[in-house]
Amino acid sequence: MTENQSKWTSTSIPFSQNKPLQFMTIVFILSFGLMAISPTNRSQWLANSSALIAVVLALVFTYKWFRFSNLSYLLMLVFFLLHMYAAHYTYEGTPFDHWLKISFHTKRSYYDRIVHFAFGLLITFPLLEVLKSKVKLSGAWTYVLPVVVVLSFSALFEILEMAAALVAGPSGEAKFVGLQGDVFDTHKDMALGLLGGVVFMCMLAWKWKRKQSTADH
Repeated sequence: MTENQSKWTSTSIPFSQNKPLQFMTIVFILSFGLMAISPTNRSQWLANSSALIAVVLALVFTYKWFRFSNLSYLLMLVFFLLHMYAAHYTYEGTPFDHWLKISFHTKRSYYDRIVHFAFGLLITFPLLEVLKSKVKLSGAWTYVLPVVVVLSFSALFEILEMAAALVAGPSGEAKFVGLQGDVFDTHKDMALGLLGGVVFMCMLAWKWKRKQSTADH
């Protein structure tokens, strides 16, 4: 393993010596600060940002006991940036969706679907690292369990959205759930998270198989 590869796969680099993680931390702080300035809807921004803040604080406070690899932190950062972008503009009103509607005459906003797919694609590997550190995974379970956990988190998120909508009253559906006239919106969101996880694990399995094949030769 080269030194550059080690920087991205090791979980034992102290933060004071971990330049990639330091850079990612700066990018996150600056991006969050920028997206917090004059969001389209302040109450929706707070609702969408509260979960993100909770996750980041959990990562900070548990860093002493559990560290992800820099690759996992990078994948999480990309997902956080996608979410922050939507939190700033609202998931139904991103510039991306405005462009999509003008260019392809779409009726609904699709950015939320992209983020649900990205959740599975980008968060499966960090979950795999957690599972491998806590559970002895072998065989098919190495590929299946992380995807199952991703689907579970996707379902939990939809349940929390529903609960928030019920608490908010008549305006809750548009504010938190965002069905946009699609009664199967929740199911599609979970399916996309599942698909993202499956796609990532297929890519990872291909990479591992290719690496093993190279080692055998």
